[in-house]
Amino acid sequence: MANFDAIPILDYALINTDKPLFLSNLRNALINVGFLYLINHSVDQADIDTLVNKYVPALFALPQDEKEEIRMVNSPHFLGYSRLGAELTKGAVDYREQFDIATDHVCRWKGPHDPIYYRLWGPSQWPDENVIPGFRQLLSRYLNQVTQLSYDFSSLIAEALGLPPDGLAQFYDEPEYMQHRAKIVKYPVAEGHSQGVGPHYDAGFLTFLIQASPHKGLQVQNLSGAWIDVPPVQGSFVVNFGKALEFVTRGLARATSHRVVSPEGTTPRYSIPFFQNIGLDVRLADQILDFSPELLLLGEARGTVGATDSVNFSEFDREPSGQVTLIGRVKSHPDVAQRHYPDLFKKYFPDEKVPLAASAY
Repeated sequence: MANFDAIPILDYALINTDKPLFLSNLRNALINVGFLYLINHSVDQADIDTLVNKYVPALFALPQDEKEEIRMVNSPHFLGYSRLGAELTKGAVDYREQFDIATDHVCRWKGPHDPIYYRLWGPSQWPDENVIPGFRQLLSRYLNQVTQLSYDFSSLIAEALGLPPDGLAQFYDEPEYMQHRAKIVKYPVAEGHSQGVGPHYDAGFLTFLIQASPHKGLQVQNLSGAWIDVPPVQGSFVVNFGKALEFVTRGLARATSHRVVSPEGTTPRYSIPFFQNIGLDVRLADQILDFSPELLLLGEARGTVGATDSVNFSEFDREPSGQVTLIGRVKSHPDVAQRHYPDLFKKYFPDEKVPLAASAY
């Protein structure tokens, strides 16, 4: 078994100087690790620094009533503010406070004749410009840059797996129908609370994470199930692969279980994950990819991944991507579901009571 005890660092500049080496390193990360650091990427570091150093602390320092104005419960798109401790993973409280904000999008859902999951994507809720001036403009610019990076990186993944550069393009819709999501997360120092967020997988293809403070906390499970630290690396994204990519590659690309441990010391940990979505109507089971025998042998050489504590997104074998995502959102945020998706709320919460905290897992 090709186990790992650290996360590889990939230099994005290599695509211009030694692309075969970059693709080889990416192939190893895809098959054997499921996580990587990406340095010398294409996103403006000055924008990242301003976001991290100026706006993230200011966002969480907003008066509570300003945060409550944009609570997620107001949004059928599951975008907005979530209070501290509002979610569970594996039955334990995730001790974090967060804002969910997405790339610009006009909601595609026009009425009952459309699939209900078209309501998932739509306008974000933003804090008042007067209380945090410039935040919306900067974050929107940042999200657009990471969106482009995610598409470029998806093309490199295809090449690393022996496909044409557009080998994953069929999983994305036309640009006007796509929306990608991000969180800005605060993990407070938590006496008696060790779980920032419990063990889980990401659902889609790609996640690009900024570790926005110097704290350790992010951990991933290696092939034998041991937890490995992923400490911050200056100027890097942490990139990981989700269950959708694992599914369509027949397990060749690996989704890796991960968690966040609450910070120690006196200051909170901050992070900014970006989640690249695939098309809402995509049925992954209809588009399983084929690979060369040589690549499949590399997957076999990895061996069987040890048991983890994380959930598998099992609905991918029978539901369109949008429905899989909607099910997860309903389970995670039943207060939003009760207000905006009453039929699904009743299905997953048959006693019709909103729990104090909810869990998708």
